[in-house]
Amino acid sequence: MNALVRPLLATALLLLLALPCVGSDAEPLVYLTGRLSDDDRALLAETAPNVEFLVDLSDEEALAQAPRLHGIDAHLLNGEILAAAPNLRWVQSWSAGVTRYLDQIEGLREADDIVMTNMKGVHGPAIAEHVFAMLLSLTRDLDSFRQAQAKAEWDRDAGSGMTTLSGRTMLVVGMGGIGSEIARRAKGFDMKVLATVRTARDAPEYCDELGTAKDLDRFLPLADVVAVALPLTEETTDLFDASKFALMKEGSWFVNVGRGRIVVTDDLLAALDSDHLAGACLDVTEPEPLPADHPLWKSDKVLITPHVSSWSELTRERRREVFLENMRRFAAGEPLVNVVDKRLGY
Repeated sequence: MNALVRPLLATALLLLLALPCVGSDAEPLVYLTGRLSDDDRALLAETAPNVEFLVDLSDEEALAQAPRLHGIDAHLLNGEILAAAPNLRWVQSWSAGVTRYLDQIEGLREADDIVMTNMKGVHGPAIAEHVFAMLLSLTRDLDSFRQAQAKAEWDRDAGSGMTTLSGRTMLVVGMGGIGSEIARRAKGFDMKVLATVRTARDAPEYCDELGTAKDLDRFLPLADVVAVALPLTEETTDLFDASKFALMKEGSWFVNVGRGRIVVTDDLLAALDSDHLAGACLDVTEPEPLPADHPLWKSDKVLITPHVSSWSELTRERRREVFLENMRRFAAGEPLVNVVDKRLGY
């Protein structure tokens, strides 16, 4: 397995020792999941022969089986099932973000005997490519040429204000698994790369300066592109408000592939309407889904995709790889990978 599945030896993982013994005479571990293909069923049977998989149950059937559960897909869990599942020890999120589960499922965040894992690091390559696809669409004004193409017009003047990323500065706010992939590609475009992380560490070779949250206000005026790849927490909610946009360089671009609630939407619109910002690339919005009459749709400075930046066959394969490794470890009573700090929310 690659770096995606390096063990995280957090103390919380020792809770897995509380799972029933998995010897030949032991009762099987029980895991509730969504639909499985025939190939996945066969592979899971080989990977975790002592795990019984409950697949594609109705809400009523899932609740009836709750007392038997040891593991579950996060999107199938709710407060009723949690309250009825005294043996539950593992919740696997198929996304990197887990805030909606921790906020909406009463008792999950506080359940110290339940380990939650996510898909951190899985989505990075696809999302990073999406970031630059959106950015290049704006900086090279590709939409204008697409419109000319639709009219079969060889119009070399269709694009206005085309510019380059080479030689400019990108600030990656939140250089985790996704942010790191964005930063790598920015360096490939010959950009200077600044980035922030929660806890101070040495900068990797593709990052010119790595700071923490306290450095954000210092970095913002230096960046031509600000790319947000933060998780949603109490600290990051509404982080990008009017004061943060005012610190950004005039004519800079803003990208958000984190969560919509990190941004105060009205303040972003004001920064765009005043021409302080040259444009914005948004794969996430607040609210989400974005209502049809929302002014963000009408801005010619904004490129919006409907929270799809991670979609690709590569992402699906990387998710599958992490799930299979975690299932192998679950069956063997070993520490899981991609463990969430439920108090921090990621």
